[in-house]
Amino acid sequence: MTIRNKLIAGNWKMNKTSADAAALARDITSVAGQRTDVEVVICPPFTALESAAQAVAGTQLRLGAQNMHPEKSGAFTGEISAEMLRALFVSHVILGHSERRTLFGETDGFINLKVLAALKNQLRPIFCVGETLTEREAGATLKVVQAQVERGLEGVGREQAVEIVVAYEPVWAIGTGKVATTAQAQEVHAFIRSLLTKLFGDVVAQKIRILYGGSMKPANAPELLAQPDIDGGLIGGASLEARSFLELVTAAAAAK
Repeated sequence: MTIRNKLIAGNWKMNKTSADAAALARDITSVAGQRTDVEVVICPPFTALESAAQAVAGTQLRLGAQNMHPEKSGAFTGEISAEMLRALFVSHVILGHSERRTLFGETDGFINLKVLAALKNQLRPIFCVGETLTEREAGATLKVVQAQVERGLEGVGREQAVEIVVAYEPVWAIGTGKVATTAQAQEVHAFIRSLLTKLFGDVVAQKIRILYGGSMKPANAPELLAQPDIDGGLIGGASLEARSFLELVTAAAAAK
């Protein structure tokens, strides 16, 4: 079995000014800045990317963005291109987050364009999939996730696929305090791994990390991270405070 290095990514969402982001980034790097046993990515809002980039310069921490537009440039008011992100030393970008899907109407097809554009520009997509509470209660979880994975990764080659990180986020467990049981989370992660195997072959699928993005906290992280197909977490609220975020990094290291 391939040993996949755990990854803990912090999605700060619409929080932190430029100065606040730099301070939080410095707090995280002071403890985890030279860790190589766990990959750590922080994803501030666009306005804080430059200050955060300066704060993590020379460390092992990676910088991620929360979204991007698939086009290189043009009349897309309020949007950011991959080229702009690369200029700020961004290495990862969150794509297809449930909030982008539900609040801003992003479709699988549009997300697919973003995934392809990110890969073309040497950005690593953190590609998000997951079901709503209504879909889970209807027994449609696997059907929904399969459609999102297959449509979102259409046109991605095997060589490119190893650069992708997938994040499973049960929408009903984001910001609600609810969390999928360990068994529920592992079931979907294993299903995603099987889909990746069908798309790209077993060797590639075993290299792709699948993160859990449903309210992972220090209290539930050790059990979740011990599962064979849970390779880390896409962290929301717990990433906004250095202590709780660093506890998750420690938990990931211990789960290896």
